[in-house]
Amino acid sequence: MQKPDTNAESELPDAVLLGRPSLNRVNASISVPMTGSWLRRLLAFAGPGYMVSVGYMDPGNWATDLAGGSHFGYLLLSVILISNLMAILLQALAVRLGIGAGLDLAQACRERYSRPVSFVLWILSEIAIIACDLAEVIGTAIALNLLFSIPLTIGAILTALDVMLILLLMGRGFRWLEAFVMAMLLIIFVCFGVQIALAQPVIGEVLGGFIPRAQIVTDPSALYLAIGIIGATVMPHNLYLHSAIVQTRGYPRTPDGRRTALRWALTDSAVALTLALFVNAAILIMAAAVFHKAGRTDVEDIEQAYSLLSPLLGASVASLLFAIALLASGLTSSVTGTLAGQIVMEGFLNLRIPSWMRRLLTRSLAVIPVVFVTSLYGANGTAKLLVLSQVVLSMQLPFAVIPLVRFVSDRKLMGSFVLRRSVAVLAWVVTAVIVVLNAKLLVDFVLT
Repeated sequence: MQKPDTNAESELPDAVLLGRPSLNRVNASISVPMTGSWLRRLLAFAGPGYMVSVGYMDPGNWATDLAGGSHFGYLLLSVILISNLMAILLQALAVRLGIGAGLDLAQACRERYSRPVSFVLWILSEIAIIACDLAEVIGTAIALNLLFSIPLTIGAILTALDVMLILLLMGRGFRWLEAFVMAMLLIIFVCFGVQIALAQPVIGEVLGGFIPRAQIVTDPSALYLAIGIIGATVMPHNLYLHSAIVQTRGYPRTPDGRRTALRWALTDSAVALTLALFVNAAILIMAAAVFHKAGRTDVEDIEQAYSLLSPLLGASVASLLFAIALLASGLTSSVTGTLAGQIVMEGFLNLRIPSWMRRLLTRSLAVIPVVFVTSLYGANGTAKLLVLSQVVLSMQLPFAVIPLVRFVSDRKLMGSFVLRRSVAVLAWVVTAVIVVLNAKLLVDFVLT
């Protein structure tokens, strides 16, 4: 056997040379220019970051943002900003793992951990994906009810039909899937942009909200909501997803090619997550400018916000835009959740099943409890189920974040792409904060 060119491969970790790419059918399927204008190269790499950003503005985050704005005005905007910075860091680590090691997070776990440990991590990740899918089903069902008066139970069942949409898009190529997600994100962005314009918040008060204040820590109610916002921000399935889909770009699998790809992929991720910051902040700003200003500090759920928006703003289009954004959020989250499930199953088990079968299985496990709860308890039960899904996600998060930080800090795995010591220390600090806050959120949930 011919000895490999050490000049080309000496800086690459062993995992890269194993040749087991993520999402094999679409791996390196999107050609990207390595020269030319910066805008042309950025657009070629744009896509994975936006697909990941969906998880940071899914229906599961809406309730905490609405409650934070209606209860405390702009106070918790600083918490949204801090949590978003944490998300940018962790997603950057996922990008580094995918491009630098050539492995997604699930594959890295299978390579680096024993079979029993890897199996447990797989089970936990599957539970997290089902919990995330649960929030998407609830959000989409609520949106269908608000827009078309479709009963929640029927709406939950109808969400299973989105498998046809995903099959159609995947059949046309991965770029079509990205284009759909980006189009839905644009709809969400425009809807909240119009609502912010209608609400006319005081700019000075909004900017002041991004400055952290002692009240967040000293006020138990504010602290509880702050923990909820941070705990629900980073979605574990996004770390698996991002580490895989960055490999869809056809950059040269050489040290220089990977460095260039890493730079552009990190830019794509940061820009996309800034969009997610705008959406989450917009939900809280709208709640503060409309509900808190009017003395309605009791607004905590989506249906209540929908019913009050138009009367308080004096514009019938406000509630409509709110529901449209919710529907777009649910649909896009569904697409990325399906992809994450496929990545997790292939990565941990090296098992490949048709995407439609995977989608129907996951969606069925989410639809059944939603249909059961809405049939018995109606909208109130759905709201509690939404909270429960976020708690389940919080429980799983440490089991995704800790392995990720370990892997990108491992020189044997990452080679020259290993994380710098200063960044690694910061990553462990962020991980510790997230773990502690999620643990407190879980304890509070159990005790209340």
